[in-house]
Amino acid sequence: MAKKLKEKAKKVAYISVPSQIINSLSSSSLQSLLHSPKKASSSRKNSFIYFIIAPLLRNSKLWCFALFFFGLVGMLINLTHPLLLPFSTTRPCPNDLPVDHQQQQLQLIGFGSENISGDGVSVSISSSSSNVSQSSSFWEQPDGLGYRPCLGLTREYQRATESMLKERSKKYLLVVVAGGMNQQRNQIVDAVVIARILEATLVVPILQVNVIWGDESEFSDIFDLEHFKAVLANDVRVVSSLPSTHIMTRPVKEKRTPLHASPQWIRSRYLKRLNREGVLLLRGLDSRLSKDLPSDLQKLRCKVAFHALRFSPTIMGLGNKIADRMSSKGPYIALHLRMEKDVWVRTGCLPGLSPEYDEMISSERTRRPELLTARSNMTSHERKLAGLCPLNAVEVARLLKALGAPKGARIFWAGGDPLGGLEALDPITKEFPYLFNKHDLALPGELEPYEKKASFMAAIDVIVAERSDVFMPSHGGNMGHAIQGHRAYAGHKKYITPNKRHMLPYFLDDSLPEAEFNRIIKELHSESLGQPELRSSKAGRDVTKYPIPECMCNHTSSHSTV
Repeated sequence: MAKKLKEKAKKVAYISVPSQIINSLSSSSLQSLLHSPKKASSSRKNSFIYFIIAPLLRNSKLWCFALFFFGLVGMLINLTHPLLLPFSTTRPCPNDLPVDHQQQQLQLIGFGSENISGDGVSVSISSSSSNVSQSSSFWEQPDGLGYRPCLGLTREYQRATESMLKERSKKYLLVVVAGGMNQQRNQIVDAVVIARILEATLVVPILQVNVIWGDESEFSDIFDLEHFKAVLANDVRVVSSLPSTHIMTRPVKEKRTPLHASPQWIRSRYLKRLNREGVLLLRGLDSRLSKDLPSDLQKLRCKVAFHALRFSPTIMGLGNKIADRMSSKGPYIALHLRMEKDVWVRTGCLPGLSPEYDEMISSERTRRPELLTARSNMTSHERKLAGLCPLNAVEVARLLKALGAPKGARIFWAGGDPLGGLEALDPITKEFPYLFNKHDLALPGELEPYEKKASFMAAIDVIVAERSDVFMPSHGGNMGHAIQGHRAYAGHKKYITPNKRHMLPYFLDDSLPEAEFNRIIKELHSESLGQPELRSSKAGRDVTKYPIPECMCNHTSSHSTV
């Protein structure tokens, strides 16, 4: 018995203390906790605490009840504490707040406070578990059917390349690309293909200053120029400027290439004059080159779009930081919201925010009818029922909810300022409170140098959207088309195409039970989730949006990747 007591006395006793409490203690406080002075047993037994604790220690059931009671009280206090409420639907932008307040807001939306600094180097993530259900079927990816990139070129193309690169270049193609960043990307793709058709050297495309945003960015500000040249080295020779022998040459100018221009048309139109003058200047290339090209040229288009046109290191670095912050708590949705004032005017649709805003858009359209790009013989209601209008915030929220998006899903939204301000997004934040854009996620000063560079900001949106687990546009457009192609080429990541024409009648039916509404919406979108789709199944499709069959092969086809 004495031996057992002696061994028992040698055992070390441990105190279980939550890590949060330990982190908040100074070293002196911690020492006092671990080495508190012993008290006389008589004083302990005479204390009030002894008479409360002793019965609990002797009665295990009473002890468990006490633990449950105090745990319940603590939980209720946490639930009502204002600092633990979800991110406010008023969505204050962190950059508009003092640094201390901003750090508190970053903690509320799921980021830890350690290493939060203005240099944007890193953001430590809090250890709390994600509020997104990882097992939700909403996050399941479509079956890619084994399709992978394959850009194997024919022997004829390779022989032509060898012959072209051996000769001293005498023909140069100058191209001026206009519009937004995603429009410019499309035109650069076409410029490379046209240079190949004409066997000309491509001078780095000139980005026209945008009259709306005043963005004076050059090619190398947005894209990685050296990477662009290296990837295309065996397809098209690319130079940064005209050689001195051609600077004084009067170029052949073409302001507008016709729609669906074929390789045969391009050769017959330009080749003779280009051989004579040495320089060809093209403008207005937007979607002018035929979408139905020989297989080798289709592969070249994919090579430019998916491999050569990489964003500059500065953009990639910042874009990936913001995407990392978005993905740090698990899967996320990316939305491209087309709710700007000019979009409502150009599409001939009404935003449905209020009678005042509808009147504003109608008046603007009446005053400037040339802005209307949709069919003018249809009313706004007819356009909506035909699926020609962007989804508003109410419809976006209902669609995501019907498709099974968890309420705690984190959502990144890209796009310009919506008509009506951020309050126009309230229907989304009501259903999905974790809604952010790049300004919400950026640290103080991170985006400030680029606020007036629309192409830079658009590229950040593209990077974060491409890395999302689920992407959905509220309306068609160049950005949505580009991301659809990239997600297909990456293995068919989930891409929701809203079936607006068929789903809107159900949106207008208030008598439909929610469960039945959700079933119908899911059924309507069962084949619109980014599954493999053949470009050749419909005329006029762009291979950079539908890369099968020219640029992707499955296990039954031969594989040849870049």
